[in-house]
Amino acid sequence: MQNIKQYVEENKQRFLNELVELLKFPSISADPQYKNDVLKTAEFVAEKLKDAGADHVEVCPTAGYPIVYGEKIIDSSKPTVLVYGHYDVQPADPLEVWKTSPFEPVIRDGKLFARGACDDKGQFYMHVKAFELMINSNSLPCNIKFMIEGEEEVGSSNLGVFVKENAERLKADVVLISDTSMISLENPSLETGLRGLSYLEVEVTGPNRDLHSGVYGGAVANPATILCQLIASLHDKNNHVTIPGFYDDVLSLTDDERASLNNAPYNEDEYKKDLGVDALWGEQGYSTIERTGIRPTLEVNGIWGGYIGEGAKTVLPSKASAKISMRLVPNQHSDRITELFTKHFNNIAPDYVKVNVKAHHGGEPVVTPTDSVAYKAAEKAIEEAFGKKPIPTRGGGSIPIVALFEEVLGIKTVLMGFGLDSDNLHSPNEKFDLANYYKGIETIPLFYKYYAELSL
Repeated sequence: MQNIKQYVEENKQRFLNELVELLKFPSISADPQYKNDVLKTAEFVAEKLKDAGADHVEVCPTAGYPIVYGEKIIDSSKPTVLVYGHYDVQPADPLEVWKTSPFEPVIRDGKLFARGACDDKGQFYMHVKAFELMINSNSLPCNIKFMIEGEEEVGSSNLGVFVKENAERLKADVVLISDTSMISLENPSLETGLRGLSYLEVEVTGPNRDLHSGVYGGAVANPATILCQLIASLHDKNNHVTIPGFYDDVLSLTDDERASLNNAPYNEDEYKKDLGVDALWGEQGYSTIERTGIRPTLEVNGIWGGYIGEGAKTVLPSKASAKISMRLVPNQHSDRITELFTKHFNNIAPDYVKVNVKAHHGGEPVVTPTDSVAYKAAEKAIEEAFGKKPIPTRGGGSIPIVALFEEVLGIKTVLMGFGLDSDNLHSPNEKFDLANYYKGIETIPLFYKYYAELSL
């Protein structure tokens, strides 16, 4: 451990400089205007993998953005770890809320602020630097393969094809991912599950054109109003989702499992203070930890219609739209939930409007085993690096490809994240604590050490 700490200390400024350079690329996969920037990011990642010591580094084309692959095979008889991450980032909007430019990284109070700082550039880059450390210290005890994609933030639609076509090339014993969070540096944790996802867009259409709200208001249904009514009806007074069949397949935890989950450190006053809210909202009968980890949800991610420019325009819009995501828990299936939502939304639409539901992408919920060699290796690594055994938690987010890896490659995943829930993922002023970044680089080599030892 001392040699690891020494290497990180001697190279920490370079590690930071390289991450800052990576964060300057506006690799927004959702917006076509950033296509060249996304492609440049892939080339940068490939170059850094080569510099770190990886062999057979390749920027692999797909029908969308490329996947960066690299490997280091030291002994075919030794276990192989497949590291997954993504170099694409979320759009930075609304830009006016950022304190500094999202693609001009700034350090404030020991935190690095930039889009992608934590999700997932900072976190996957820890693995690149930890790999460099093991190569330079001749301490890599396992084979390692890297697969860093550029479409995670838009549903990884081409990753499945790549994995299936390259199953032999990607053959490994475990997948290692750092695209999740931990409770804190003082209370390290390991996520043992992730929610699935069904993401849709709905459109409500009324008249065949925008209308004068004085001339036609009160005589013609306003699509924006109707859309709001339809969305409001998707939850009841207890904040349960009202879609018939939505909860049919939900796998409930036992009382003991719920009690164990709620043992994780949580301070409601601090939680509310951090978010700037006076009260919390959610499904009745469940704690905040349960609502964000083991219960399914339905949320509006965006809503628009009519005139939203400067000044006033008294218009009754022809159309109104919203983007809606549903987070799913074990036993729920994204295709079925998408079908249930679509059927219900069409059924509740009144005759004076037309509705259209468009499915964007989805993914399945997963639970990772806590009795596997890989999980125990991660547990031992964190305990040594942090001086405290990690707390098992459930993640509220979704990484759809985890289920894909199990289905196609037949291997489980370890979710060893070093971000924090307060890092403003998908929000303005995203950040990554430098202490977490460096601690991740220190911890990852210990995972390889213990994974190799426990695999004997």
